[in-house]
Amino acid sequence: MSQMEVQVRPGTEADLTALTELYNHYIRETAITFDTEPITPDERRPWLLSHPEDGPHRLLVARDVQNDRLLGYATSSPFRPKAAYATSVEVSVYCAPDAGGRGVGTLLYKALFEALADEDVHRAYAGITVPNEASVRLHERFGFAHTGTHGEVGRKFGAYWDVAWYEKKL
Repeated sequence: MSQMEVQVRPGTEADLTALTELYNHYIRETAITFDTEPITPDERRPWLLSHPEDGPHRLLVARDVQNDRLLGYATSSPFRPKAAYATSVEVSVYCAPDAGGRGVGTLLYKALFEALADEDVHRAYAGITVPNEASVRLHERFGFAHTGTHGEVGRKFGAYWDVAWYEKKL
């Protein structure tokens, strides 16, 4: 990480294409997301717009300043749609394939949880398609505790996948 200058800031419309390309990598190549078909920036725009610069639902991006390249992003999104869930968020982090293990996810989550500290958010939840040792380690490092696993809850690439659920008190 010391070789590059990383900027973490709120995501904007200017990031939409790079955000979509990064997410499409995970759609095509992994079971980390249960989306199964790549999407276009226009299809991704409502998601971007649902994460304003303030409030409990945020989108933060990490960029390599020298190369003006997206390294990853983190979000906090509504956990469930009903009103009583308003103080709970679901969080996620996605790193560029060549940025994994370089501290980008840690930088993003650190900034995200600092931003959420001033919001009316009581709990953060993360669903991790397993196996995913790197994601489990990241979430445990930030104080998430495993609360249970939904067995074979998603089908992708002709296989069923478990999702482990983690919770963090905010």
